Amino acid sequence: MKRNATAVWNGSGKEGKGTLSTQSTVLNKTQYSFNSRFAEGVGTNPEELMAAAHAGCFTMKLTFVLGAAGFTPDELETSCAISLEDGVITKSELVVKAKVPGITPAQFQECAADAKANCPVSKAYNMEISLEASLV
Repeated sequence: MKRNATAVWNGSGKEGKGTLSTQSTVLNKTQYSFNSRFAEGVGTNPEELMAAAHAGCFTMKLTFVLGAAGFTPDELETSCAISLEDGVITKSELVVKAKVPGITPAQFQECAADAKANCPVSKAYNMEISLEASLV
């Protein structure tokens, strides 16, 4: 399986602007710029997209890990923060809050750790990955 996306940039690094489009068209000429990356401009940025990818992949993997252990979650909510420091993406911080009937805290921590280690995005990211997992 392959998925693809396209970036188009016009102009200089600081004053220019670009668009991102994905194969699925969920992003279709979505704006990104220096301001949307390094300030509070309108549009997306690579770090935000990396965070979305990691949160989505981890959450889906956790669903499968829980299922293999005999549990079906009522809800999993995962946030992810990607850190960019001195021009280097250094860390991905996952925080998951879960409603999983019948699971013990120890079982949940084991499943969450498995998902963190084995989701395809975690495996692709060459950076520190932290996880805070809690049952609600």
